[in-house]
Amino acid sequence: MSLLEAKGFKVHYGGIQAVRGVDFEVGEGELVCLIGANGAGKSSILKGLMGLVQHGGEIRFAGERLSGRPTHAIARLGLALVPEGRGIFGRLTVAENLDMGAYSRRDTAVVRSDLARVYRLFPRLAERRTQLAGTLSGGEQQMLAIGRAMMARPRLLLLDEPSMGLAPLMVQKIYQTITDIAREGVTILLVEQNAHLALQVSQRGYVMESGAMVLSGSSDLLANDPGVKAAYLGE
Repeated sequence: MSLLEAKGFKVHYGGIQAVRGVDFEVGEGELVCLIGANGAGKSSILKGLMGLVQHGGEIRFAGERLSGRPTHAIARLGLALVPEGRGIFGRLTVAENLDMGAYSRRDTAVVRSDLARVYRLFPRLAERRTQLAGTLSGGEQQMLAIGRAMMARPRLLLLDEPSMGLAPLMVQKIYQTITDIAREGVTILLVEQNAHLALQVSQRGYVMESGAMVLSGSSDLLANDPGVKAAYLGE
């Protein structure tokens, strides 16, 4: 069953069309990746889904139309975005950033349980809970950005380039946690320039070029496609 379904989805920046009428879907419980070169339109799709940029076409999430809804209403339906560049609040502590992730929730006891879950997923955040977020390392900030999104208890987690700018060991830790989150049943749509990584952790994927979807299929199928190998896997 599709949790997210997009038909003829477009994203505009003024007169520039970044995403040109694409169709895609994400099933309940799936980890689906979007791969492609820088500027292909991957991040624009995530921003469009959250209502952060001008978009058109039909988008349905759990049967509800997303088109025309403001970002805060989309978030309340169960979508959460971890943006490229992390977007943490540098002058707030780690704990305060996590509190911001649950700002619209009123289920206090469950929020406390979710906070404990985030600290289990990211023990380093527990150690640094009173530290200002702006003083964290890049990898710790990425952990915090993912943890903050998880505090919204999303049904669909949108991840935009989570490995960008991180050391290999930290990338490994971040991706292990993403895999753990997926195993817990959270549906994930992952945008990632590192196609090797994306195809390793996902079940299915879409390949984007110049604002269009040019290929889709199981991750194994894409990883063995000659065109994908040559363009994105360096083979």
